Amino acid sequence: MHGVIRRASLPNTGRIDHIFDPDSKQYLHYGDLANDIDDLLYDIKPDEVYNLGSMSHVRVSFDIPVYTADVTGIGPLRILEGLRKLNMKQTRFYQASSSEMFGETPPPQGETSSFKPVSPYGCAKLFGYHITKSYRKGYGMFAANGILFNHESERRGLQFVTRKITRAAARIKLKKQESLTLGNLDAVRDWGHSHDYMRAVHMILQHDKPDDFIVSTGDAYSVRDFLDRVFEYLNLDWKHYVKQNSSYTRPNEVPSLIGNSDKIREVLGWKPQISFDQLVKRMVDNDLKEESKCDI
Repeated sequence: MHGVIRRASLPNTGRIDHIFDPDSKQYLHYGDLANDIDDLLYDIKPDEVYNLGSMSHVRVSFDIPVYTADVTGIGPLRILEGLRKLNMKQTRFYQASSSEMFGETPPPQGETSSFKPVSPYGCAKLFGYHITKSYRKGYGMFAANGILFNHESERRGLQFVTRKITRAAARIKLKKQESLTLGNLDAVRDWGHSHDYMRAVHMILQHDKPDDFIVSTGDAYSVRDFLDRVFEYLNLDWKHYVKQNSSYTRPNEVPSLIGNSDKIREVLGWKPQISFDQLVKRMVDNDLKEESKCDI
């Protein structure tokens, strides 16, 4: 198994160090989707490519739209064109598409819903989605899209709202933090656990033909609902600790993303196994454990 990471001045593998084992034929290579990676493709000759690389923070994409377009949009093209030029059309390619492509399209959003992205991130993802379909049709490549709705876990980045909430709540419970500042509390999202969603991703590439699938739970919760569950689990009232600041909102807000995943459930037999409440509990328990370690 091979993975690609960007070179950084500080270690950036903290979220995989506990599962990485070079003695088990796991390898990491330096690369960047802002540049061609033909040499890596040629050297590795992969059977499957999972493109999960992206500038994936929607709010930040408004600050660096050109970089977002290059990495999130053109990055998939660089991989697909590399596979084509190297005559590696037998390699199966997965593109991590996003519910943000739907933007202002009313829910529930399914495979036949229209796309109306309103962020640089969503627009870039839509290019990656369509170029994947284009190479599938034009060159007969096994190129598939998984349109994943919000997927969270204990290893979620600290800058994303779910982890920002669970970590702050844990710190407040441990009396290490006094408050939490957020933006829009009314945004509605379809939150699932990354473990379930990565299982779906693998199933998509094992299917007998390349296709595009929505991956979602179909359940809808607002940011306010997420706050309720997290702080209630800790026997706290979030209203005593949470502040709102308009600087945390996006120039264009997406009001509601709720996926219709009937197709992948019927065709591949996938369904989520981890509930919203279990997701919240896992994330909070992890942050309580991590923050408690800091005191040792």
